[in-house]
Amino acid sequence: MFAELLRLLKRLWPITVLATTMGAASGIATAALLAVTNRALHEGAAALPTLLWSFAGLCVLALAGEVISDIGNNLVGQRVIAMLRKSLCEKIMTAPIGQIETFRTHKLITALNQDIDTISTFSFIFSSLAIATATIVGCLGYLFFLSPLMLVAALVAIALGSSVQTLARRVGIRRFGAAREAEDRLQKHYRSITDGAKELRLNGQRRHFVYEHELSGTIEAIFTLRVRAANIFVSANAFGSLLFFVLVGLMLTFQSWSPNTDRTVITGFVLVLLYMKGPIQEIVGSLPSIGRAQVAFQRIAELSARFSTREPSLIHADEQRASTPLADAFDTIALTDAHYRFARPQDERDAPAQRVGGFELGPLSLKIERGETLFIVGENGCGKTTLIKLLLGLYQPDAGHLLLNGEPVRDEHLDDYRQLFSAVFSDYYLFDTLIPGEAELTAEAQKYLERLEIAHKVSIRDGAFTTTDLSTGQRKRLALVHAYLERRPVMVLDEWAADQDPTFRRIFYTEILPDLKRQGKTLIVISHDDRYFSAADRYIRLEEGRIVEEVRPVSVPVAAAVAAGAS
Repeated sequence: MFAELLRLLKRLWPITVLATTMGAASGIATAALLAVTNRALHEGAAALPTLLWSFAGLCVLALAGEVISDIGNNLVGQRVIAMLRKSLCEKIMTAPIGQIETFRTHKLITALNQDIDTISTFSFIFSSLAIATATIVGCLGYLFFLSPLMLVAALVAIALGSSVQTLARRVGIRRFGAAREAEDRLQKHYRSITDGAKELRLNGQRRHFVYEHELSGTIEAIFTLRVRAANIFVSANAFGSLLFFVLVGLMLTFQSWSPNTDRTVITGFVLVLLYMKGPIQEIVGSLPSIGRAQVAFQRIAELSARFSTREPSLIHADEQRASTPLADAFDTIALTDAHYRFARPQDERDAPAQRVGGFELGPLSLKIERGETLFIVGENGCGKTTLIKLLLGLYQPDAGHLLLNGEPVRDEHLDDYRQLFSAVFSDYYLFDTLIPGEAELTAEAQKYLERLEIAHKVSIRDGAFTTTDLSTGQRKRLALVHAYLERRPVMVLDEWAADQDPTFRRIFYTEILPDLKRQGKTLIVISHDDRYFSAADRYIRLEEGRIVEEVRPVSVPVAAAVAAGAS
């Protein structure tokens, strides 16, 4: 992540250099103001006009440097955060599907939101910290000018305080890290009280357990860890303040013991030390924010590393799109001797999930002709969805090949190959917006909404559906409209009819699928509705990840077959 930040800062180096330079100038000017003030207190009236001009000039430089540094560092900080967000989103969108599926969604959301926000908060205080640091350096330079021996005493006190702060920071960061892990769990519990609201209403014992043990327990753990971490920093800060007061007391005592010592040196030393306490306390007070930001950077670095492997076909995919759309040349798709071992999700603190010990599909071979309607059937967990993800190119087989027109689909062409398909998965995501190519088909989409009997609840306005707040079955119908508008030659429907009422289920198999077939669509349908298997040109049955049966139903109209089954 540090290397990534340096790469991002290179693109902003003019503003970064200007902000840093002006911040340093502001800090040094502030230290110089102390020197001018000390001289004005001890020199005669004759030197006052010159000192006043110096004082005014240094004030202008200190204020201008602080303003420019604040604006520049804030701009750089927010731009870096924006680029981090874009970079992480781009990595997630180009990572293999298997990596996404084995990562906990709530942890991903927490990193993208909370960790980025923590870094954003840190960016607002970075400029003031840089100025405080420059001010301290300038003050130390002035102390060296006054008395190198006294500077050594001040440095010993600062070193002792810094050692205590370093120890406190280590302990504090460990506790902030533990609190950050607890926040991941809290995000998971938040999802349980929203996504599982119905179930919690029906089970009072679970509702009590979720609130008392999971939610309240995790919230209290975060509270305790954060308070203890902050207390450590506060205690270390108090110790540092004590050292400053002891040092000032020693300087004043030294003056009383050595009356011949130049009073300008003593007063200047005390003045500078008292002023330095402010910038040092500012830095010390920011240590909790710095600690949280460090933890956030670490989590983002882990997330970035996890999704650093990109699919070859998705690198500059839009710029390198095949000149001849594969839809124009598509005749067959096939899997030959394909084998896939599904990864078992692991906690993200462990190594990335290894593809051992999970579900195995294959070896199996399957060929699909253009315009064919293929049903994939079988019991739950037999590998139907995994099979279609292999056919779609979302998973790559561990062994065997994915073929298009008899030729293996190469990695660099995999994204082009995927553009053959529209899909409504069983765990589909329903987008409420239409992309430009789809928005041009508004009139056609409206007809489809009417045919799917949802036009009375949803329409298309300003390139988006007016609502997606529908029943489960109606939302799936709306997802089918999306798939229809994509105008792809192959349509994949994963248990689409499972959430439909019996009447509309019959319409789906007897009217919608035949109509799509007449339009030349190749249809791959996962189904449990054995009454409608005759709607397929062919169906295959899976058991434990292997094809155990392949059937071409007798050519009987589906409606007649349904009627016969009902009788």
